Amino acid sequence: MELRQLRYFVEVFDRGSLSSAAKSLLVSQPALTRQIQQLERECAVPLFERVPAGVLPTPAGTALYQHVITMLRYADSAKDAAREAGPVREIVEIGLAPGLPPLWLDQLIDTVRTAVPQAYLSLTDSISTTQLQRVRAGRLDIAFVHEPPPPDLVRHRVLQEPFGIAVDPHIDADFQGDTCPLQALDGLDILAHSREQVPIGHDQLVSAAHDTGVVPRWHFANYTENARACLRATGSTAAILTSTTAARLLPGWTWRRLVDPPITMQTWMVRQPVARGTVTAVTGTIANAFGID
Repeated sequence: MELRQLRYFVEVFDRGSLSSAAKSLLVSQPALTRQIQQLERECAVPLFERVPAGVLPTPAGTALYQHVITMLRYADSAKDAAREAGPVREIVEIGLAPGLPPLWLDQLIDTVRTAVPQAYLSLTDSISTTQLQRVRAGRLDIAFVHEPPPPDLVRHRVLQEPFGIAVDPHIDADFQGDTCPLQALDGLDILAHSREQVPIGHDQLVSAAHDTGVVPRWHFANYTENARACLRATGSTAAILTSTTAARLLPGWTWRRLVDPPITMQTWMVRQPVARGTVTAVTGTIANAFGID
């Protein structure tokens, strides 16, 4: 069993397609198929089931995947250690939900780097639903999500940010001050994140509007980078965002904090109940430094 074979196996597992994996790996599909077949012979069990749309992992393939991911992490760490002529650092895979404040993340990373020097933080971005799926599948050690995590995961609420309204500069004169009451949105075309992205914020927003008798023309969309395009496509003149996201996606637009009532976005840190010592140390450090509850 060679590392090359294991990397090929992981690529096929992640992509669910031999042809897509071959393109990504820059090898021919027949050569990749031979490597996977050789690995299956060595394991003495089929690792994939061939289906019209590609391949699906067998239970044996799924079990092997968890071990292979750990093996490859240690292999990569070993190469880094050799290059740096220092102690081996353990990779901790962390998923970040969109919209986290950069300065907050900088502080978090610096805190972990000082307190847990053996941890090498590998960061990826994705929406909360995907992050939770990857934690459960063992593909992420830690995830930061914007939806309430299920009770079977270890979780800490680590950040709370106010939502506000980012207003088109052409109509900004209609708004005054640093805050915006929810009532001011009545009758306007308003862009907001879909429930899939920010479940609690979405529910708070819709419920508060209903309770106060405010009837905006809501346009819910699933986006992380293209707020301006979504605004244009829906004809919206304002968007519900945190100040961090508004500054990044809509520079030049004025942001005002929503009040009467205020709406907040929550961020939780989650991991599996059973985790490696380094992962436990990282989550403990973050919970102690940034935990709200």
